[in-house]
Amino acid sequence: MSLSSLSLDSKPRFAVGAPSHHRYPLLHHPRSFIPCSPKRHTISASLSVTADSAATKSLERIDSLSQVSGVLGCQWGDEGKGKLVDILAQHFDIVSRCQGGANAGHTIYNSEGKKFALHLVPSGILNEDTTCVIGNGVVVHLPGLFKEIDGLESNGVSCKGRILVSDRAQLLFDFHQEVDGLRESELAKSFIGTTKRGIGPCYSSKVIRNGIRVGDLRHMDTLPQKLEVLLADAAARFSGFKYTPEMLREEVEVYKRYAERLEPYITDTVHFMNDAIFSKKKKVLVEGGQATMLDIDFGTYPFVTSSSPSAGGICTGLGIAPRAVGDLIGVVKAYTTRVGSGPFPTENLGPGGDLLRLAGQEFGTTTGRPRRCGWLDLVALRFSCQINGFASLNLTKLDVLSDLDEIQLGVAYKKSDGTRVDSFPGDLRLLEELQVEYETLPGWKSDISSIRNYAELPKAAQQYVERIEELVGVPIHYIGIGPGRDALIYK
Repeated sequence: MSLSSLSLDSKPRFAVGAPSHHRYPLLHHPRSFIPCSPKRHTISASLSVTADSAATKSLERIDSLSQVSGVLGCQWGDEGKGKLVDILAQHFDIVSRCQGGANAGHTIYNSEGKKFALHLVPSGILNEDTTCVIGNGVVVHLPGLFKEIDGLESNGVSCKGRILVSDRAQLLFDFHQEVDGLRESELAKSFIGTTKRGIGPCYSSKVIRNGIRVGDLRHMDTLPQKLEVLLADAAARFSGFKYTPEMLREEVEVYKRYAERLEPYITDTVHFMNDAIFSKKKKVLVEGGQATMLDIDFGTYPFVTSSSPSAGGICTGLGIAPRAVGDLIGVVKAYTTRVGSGPFPTENLGPGGDLLRLAGQEFGTTTGRPRRCGWLDLVALRFSCQINGFASLNLTKLDVLSDLDEIQLGVAYKKSDGTRVDSFPGDLRLLEELQVEYETLPGWKSDISSIRNYAELPKAAQQYVERIEELVGVPIHYIGIGPGRDALIYK
């Protein structure tokens, strides 16, 4: 998508809290050249050196990662975590999800360029030697999981024996999704803007201790009673929710079939993970869903998700000790997007936001909703880095900015009286009153999607990357310049 025929507002409008509306080729293989002349020999040799240099850098970066590493989102989700997980997965034995549910939407591409949209299955599934673990902190909608598995299998991706589901994970039922919609309707103008996938209601069932876990499917004699408690609770809370004894019987029969199919997947993943890490010395990659600014504690509450997508969620969602967790990579888009309601300090409500949306194809993987767009918010990014202790960052979608004359960075927050706010505040009223201080950098006005060496990026693009590093204090080791597997620069 080119922006060359369009331009950004010189003074874009910004608003806070506006409602929304198998195998990875690590080497970049240059085209083959027929040696018709010495000059062409020189071009081919130059490209070969470029490819070798990129390959060496990529292997150095990946080999330096710790035994247990993680990929987490820095913003409000949709940063492109799945692509990095897919790329790194071939160097890890296990890829695991630790929180969230089918509200996560990770888009990845195989070596032939075929697109896969994953919601529950970890993004390492395209790497045939990788075991994928759905941990105890995840809420699992079985119809959705089986649909995802069937889709993968039909496209030649083997899942048999490669997906393990925690016996402690919570089951998310269809009625949770219905309750999610009723809850949003009840909130009216104060709606959260959830995916309506039932995530919040399912976590609510877990926290009030009447939820049903995957392991309960091994005891079908007690499932009807437990399910009836859940349905009765929902009916008592929402007048629009109705259920009958016949509905209960039908649901139990459905889950008897699901239980039989799921049995080969059910695992004590706490034991599996700890045995893999400490006894078998396996390498583990944790894939975060959603992102830090949607964290139930640290995000823009109440406009957040219902789990902990930050570093702490790894331990509680997989049952592994903090001492086991090593390098964490934060994934951050070169600009900022958000789906749903809630504060968004650097949101651009003018044509500039529309340009970013079109160029970046910013529409939700899970919901298809158009994403709200704006400039990169470095205050929020510093906050995210502080909470998670990132060892490095993956800056994604840098190519989307390629046609812009100039690019802005949100570098500071100030109150109306000019007082500087040093960190991302938890007070939404304060957030609404803040003014964002911007720094303007020159654009590079050239296509960077075929570049694989950092030194070959335009100087203005390098300046943008290095200014982010300087202001955040965390190195950027990976730079995304397109959706494909090979469209990644190792810095």
